[in-house]
Amino acid sequence: MGENKGFQLGTIGALSLSVVSSVSIVICNKALMSSLHFIFATTLTSWHLLVTFCSLHVALSMKFFEHKPIDLKTVIGFGILNGISIGLLNLSLGFNSVGFYQMTKLAIIPCTVLLETLFLSKTFSRSIKLSLSVLLLGVGIATITDLQLNMLGSFLSFLAVVTTCVAQIMTNTIQKKYKISSTQLLYQSCIYQALILLITGPFLDQLLTQQNVFAFEYTPRVVVFIVLSCLISISVNFSTFLVIGKTSPVTYQVLGHLKTCLVLAFGYVLLRDPFNWRNIFGILVALVGMILYSYYCTQESQAKTEETSLQNKLNEAESDPLLHVENGATKLNDLPISKGTFWEADKDLRA
Repeated sequence: MGENKGFQLGTIGALSLSVVSSVSIVICNKALMSSLHFIFATTLTSWHLLVTFCSLHVALSMKFFEHKPIDLKTVIGFGILNGISIGLLNLSLGFNSVGFYQMTKLAIIPCTVLLETLFLSKTFSRSIKLSLSVLLLGVGIATITDLQLNMLGSFLSFLAVVTTCVAQIMTNTIQKKYKISSTQLLYQSCIYQALILLITGPFLDQLLTQQNVFAFEYTPRVVVFIVLSCLISISVNFSTFLVIGKTSPVTYQVLGHLKTCLVLAFGYVLLRDPFNWRNIFGILVALVGMILYSYYCTQESQAKTEETSLQNKLNEAESDPLLHVENGATKLNDLPISKGTFWEADKDLRA
C-alpha cells in the first residue's frame, strides 16, 4: 500500500513538473519567436537537447544517477526516431495551416491507442475511449480555426503522427524492458537526437523560413532568451520521459492537451492574445474530458492494484509450506471421525 502511494505521489510530481516546465518554455519561446523574431525552431530544439545531454553528463559525474548501459542499436534507433519525429512535426507546421497542424496533434492519441492495441495487445475500456473522445472534441473546438489541405502537407503530417506515436511508445517500453529510469534513457538517447537535429536543423529552418540561422543578429536579449529556453528545456525533456515511463504515451498526450489549454489561457491573460467564446467552450469541454479520463484511469488502476494484491496473497499462501501444514491440520481436526474407525485401528494393533 505504501509503495502504491509513493508511486502515485511520484506520478503527480512528474505530471506537475511537465505542465509547469512546458507552459514556461512555450511562453519563453513565444517571446523569442514573436517579439525577437528568432524563428529557427528545429535548430533551437537541437540546442535544447545538447544542453540537456551536457547537464545530465555533469549530473552523472556528480553521482546523481547511475549509468546503466543498454543495447546500443536500440538507443541509436530510438534517438534517431525521436529526432526525425521532431523534424517532421516542424515540417508539418511549415507546410500546413495552423488548424490542420492542430488536427495532426489531435490524431496522435487515436493513433497511439490503435498501435498499442494492434502490436502490444493493450486494451482500452469504453469509458477511457469516451473520455478521450470528449477531450479531443474540446481541444478541437478550442484550437482548430481552418483546415486547408495539401498533398505534401498531409503526407508530412501522417509521417509525423506515426513517428511520434512509435517514439513515445518506445519511450515507455524501453524503460520497462531494460528496467532503467527515465534519466538513464534520456542521457543515453538525447545525444543522438541532438546530433541529427544539429545536422538537419539549419537546412529545415532555411527551407521553412527562407532565412539562415547563422546570419541572424544575436543581440544580448536574444541570447538571454535562448539560454533561458535551453535551461527550461532540461526540465521539459526530463519530465517527458518521466511521465511516459510512469504512466503511458496516451496519458502523456492527454497532458499535452491540458498544456495547450493552459497556454491559450495564459496567452489571453498575460499577452492579450485574441480569445472568444468558442475557445472558452472548447477548453471547458476538454477539461471535462481530462477529468473523466483521470477518474476512469484512477478507478481502473485501483481495481488492478487490488487484483494484484489479492493474487500475491494467494501465491504466498500456496508457496508457504508451513501454512499448508497448518491448514491441513485444521482440516483434519475438523473432520468427523466415527468411533468405529478407532476401534478398527485398535483391533489391528492388538492383532
